[in-house]
Amino acid sequence: MTDQDKNTRVDKFEKRRKNTKTITILSILAAVLLIVLIGIWIFGGGDKDKQDDAKKDENNVEIQESTDERDTESADTNESDADDKQTDESKDESDQDQEDSQKDKEDEDASDEEEVKTEPVESTDDPNVIEAYTGNWKPVGTEQTGPHTTTYDDGSADRIEIRQAVTYATGLAEDDMIEHWIGNGGDQKVVATVSNNEITEIYRVYLSWNDDGGWQPTKVEQLKEVDY
Repeated sequence: MTDQDKNTRVDKFEKRRKNTKTITILSILAAVLLIVLIGIWIFGGGDKDKQDDAKKDENNVEIQESTDERDTESADTNESDADDKQTDESKDESDQDQEDSQKDKEDEDASDEEEVKTEPVESTDDPNVIEAYTGNWKPVGTEQTGPHTTTYDDGSADRIEIRQAVTYATGLAEDDMIEHWIGNGGDQKVVATVSNNEITEIYRVYLSWNDDGGWQPTKVEQLKEVDY
């Protein structure tokens, strides 16, 4: 073997060794790059997924809060409407109760007026009496309790209730009535002579005490003039 052939073989071996080394290095670099890419894909992708999930959760929370606010506003509106409706209904009921009460009072007053019927009676020999009549008057009511003894003092319960009974029987208004005389008419009985302020209407009223209801008119005489 010549030296030239020997050198040629050495060169070929050296060239293959270099190529093998280069290929090995490139393979290692490729493997490292592949590992890096895989790591980036795994860890980077996981973070992105976490970020996406976090963003989704945040969006869901915002949507839920917005829904809750709308539900709260709707509930407040409904509650306010219900309160307003209840207030209106209560007002309507109160107004209706007041109207019913007023109507009942008017009906009762009208009924009382309709129920009172008078009948003329023969007058006594008193020439001062124009006419006399009785009626189906009811006791006017009393606040007195227990055994009754008539008291004629001004401002007493008897004087106040006697005045009410007299206006009831004569139709005179309390502020248009003069009491000329109030006196004893017998056991638990009273006689009152009254007139209007102009003394153009003069009456003598007979009253009896009713234990269950107070003073009750029994007869009225219309007079020509005040005789007391």
